[in-house]
Amino acid sequence: MEEKTKTTSRPDQVHAGGLYPYQERDLDVLFGKIGRARAGERFLYQLPTGGGKTRIFAGIAKRFTALTGQGVMVLTHRKELCSQTSAVLRKLGVSNKIIDSSSRRSFRGLHQDCFVAMVETLRNRIKDGLIDPGRVGLVIIDEAHHNSFHKLLDRFKAAVVIGVTATPFSSNADMPMYKTYRELIVGESIAGLIASGHLAKPSNWRYDVELNSLSRGINGDFTISSSDALYSSPAMLDLLLHAYEAHSKNKKTLIFNNGIFTSREVYKLFNEAGYPVRHLDNHTPPPERAEILKWFKKTRNAILTSVSILTTGFDEPTVRTVILNRATTSITLYHQMIGRGARWLPEKKTFTVIDLGNNTDRFGEWQAPLDWQTIFERPEAFAESLHYHAQGETHAIPADLREKFPNTLQMGFDVQEAFRKALENKQKGSLVLRASLRQHTIMCIENSASAEDALMLAGALQKEIGWRIRQYAKCLGKVTKNYTEWLAEDYRSKLTTMITKLMQRRTAGREAGPMSA
Repeated sequence: MEEKTKTTSRPDQVHAGGLYPYQERDLDVLFGKIGRARAGERFLYQLPTGGGKTRIFAGIAKRFTALTGQGVMVLTHRKELCSQTSAVLRKLGVSNKIIDSSSRRSFRGLHQDCFVAMVETLRNRIKDGLIDPGRVGLVIIDEAHHNSFHKLLDRFKAAVVIGVTATPFSSNADMPMYKTYRELIVGESIAGLIASGHLAKPSNWRYDVELNSLSRGINGDFTISSSDALYSSPAMLDLLLHAYEAHSKNKKTLIFNNGIFTSREVYKLFNEAGYPVRHLDNHTPPPERAEILKWFKKTRNAILTSVSILTTGFDEPTVRTVILNRATTSITLYHQMIGRGARWLPEKKTFTVIDLGNNTDRFGEWQAPLDWQTIFERPEAFAESLHYHAQGETHAIPADLREKFPNTLQMGFDVQEAFRKALENKQKGSLVLRASLRQHTIMCIENSASAEDALMLAGALQKEIGWRIRQYAKCLGKVTKNYTEWLAEDYRSKLTTMITKLMQRRTAGREAGPMSA
């Protein structure tokens, strides 16, 4: 549902250091922590995507080096982020040097105030003796929720560490952030940044999508293979195009997918519909990627469909719509994806979010307040709540079964909820099985060209029918095994009968042809 509230104008006044008031306030708080910290102490700072964390990096680095004469090391997890962070630091008056794979000389004698490096590269340079960790008094970690930084921090025993993230919640349950960082400092909220005009306000549109064919991998998120099977189906592609044309037509749009196959199908969909669209993934060669991003920037109504590449380090304020054409159990990814559309411009005070993965139901609206302190202190409870929600959304329908019904958008049926509503409305519980039968009949018919095909699909539903019957039996209470088996056999018999009759009617209608006036 779209929200309509007044958005204030963005304040133009910044402090002498190039910081907005909330940034200056947070910098003072952080520097107060640094000034009182012992060697090796670690702090975590939370600031929403688009809040200007690199400006705060620069402010801390300038103040720290001026007062202590010690060096600052900024760590990132991607090569592109190294270059972008270095450029912003330099623009804000912080002399810095990138330590990358081409760096083969010693950095011991260089006089830069600040270094920027990727984790693996820095680990190798320290091992080669080109970097002396003892010269570094402050380590700043960008995107600190990644676990790749953990072991390297032990090399900087004399340094104070500040991790920065929009979402202080580790995806690795065995490495909660409170074990790495002593304290969390919470910055300005998304709602506060919207109210002050520093971020655009989202208009949220969400569609109920059945996710019971999705399976979860070892990292807890939905697998690429099951996501591809669902989101490349004709029903989901039709829904995507409908949602775009209803809420984002001719607006610059980013579409986030979970799999490359799906993204390429999305590209075909919009290209065949006549819209300007390009596809981008982490296998796209750098020159082609640069050309695509340049095209996206200059094309007013461009559509860019992507996979695993534009969630961090991508800043294009002219994006007016973000489409989540995927489901995720990662609150970090959820915030990163939507944040790509939140950059403020004088002519852009709002942007559109289209959710096709029930993500809003899972995490709440992007701008809704979150108690980050509690999430930081009790991540296990927060993770359990997400797991419970994901498990409770639907029961799992196998991907191979889902593929047999490409024209069906809604395959699930909540037997227990339907039974509860029937009793609440003083109806017979048997109506639940009738409704289930009708749904299964329609599914088989709308995905078949003949009665034989439809009956074959009915045969593929045997396990699903068994599950529904067991759920119905639970609603009835104590029933015998024989009765449950009879219910299942009766259900299958009625499904065959209904499919046969309806397919005969459809065939007869075709043979009769259009009726004359």
